[in-house]
Amino acid sequence: MLTNYTKSLLISGLIFCGLTRPTFAQTQFAGWVGTFQNYKVSKTFGFYFDAQFRSTDQVRQMQALLIRPGINLYLTPRLTGTVGYAFIPQQRFNTGVEGYLPEHRVWEQLMYTHPVKIGAGHSATHSGDHSVTHHRAMATLAHRLRLEQRYLPKHHPEGDQLVRDGHREAHRLRYFFRGIIPLSSQPDQAAMAGAAPAKSAAFNKGFFAAVQNEIFFNLGDRSAVNGKLFDQNRAYLAAGYRLNKQFDMELGYMNQYISGAGASSTNNHIVQLATYLRL
Repeated sequence: MLTNYTKSLLISGLIFCGLTRPTFAQTQFAGWVGTFQNYKVSKTFGFYFDAQFRSTDQVRQMQALLIRPGINLYLTPRLTGTVGYAFIPQQRFNTGVEGYLPEHRVWEQLMYTHPVKIGAGHSATHSGDHSVTHHRAMATLAHRLRLEQRYLPKHHPEGDQLVRDGHREAHRLRYFFRGIIPLSSQPDQAAMAGAAPAKSAAFNKGFFAAVQNEIFFNLGDRSAVNGKLFDQNRAYLAAGYRLNKQFDMELGYMNQYISGAGASSTNNHIVQLATYLRL
């Protein structure tokens, strides 16, 4: 049975999908592959890295490659600050000429992650003289606020190539939430070690569901982008498997609504394959 927490997250994801499906929009189908990695060097310091490949419509070719390193500062056990840089070669067009030119970004973010109780419950398994209690694992909810300074390439065609001739600066604010709902119960490690039984268990292995949404707002001078406050929204639902407490893999569907200049907009249907590494 789904818990109230699980139902709320799933309903929120579906509502966002519905809200971000415009009546008139260009519709595309794409594939994204990404890896998201965190390396903790000490109690207060670590490194962040993610890389993503994003395809064009109908997965014909690369639309963008994103490489985003950063430095993590662990402010509290639940709050992490990160500063970083992003290099994003992306497909661009100018008067019929196609090419790949990079966007450069500097970014800063705060992420707050906390456990969420998804209901009481436990079961016991018996093997010979041993009994192992299994508890429902704790879900987690992450909130992320990210600020980006974007340096978008200005370009013009020369023959059959695009040539960069400077950049335009833009600023963007992003808010993201992500919920991980374990679908597997976890053995009570404390009881197995002879200590008092725990009331809940950390999620270290098994299947999970993920639901997330991210909304983007343009700040300051918006002439380099769509000229609007609202930039885009990404709603995402996925199923995954946690191999151990350091590594997840998941496959999901993303609905990306991009507000273009004027009345134009794009609605992307995206299949995403992602891995998550925590060391």
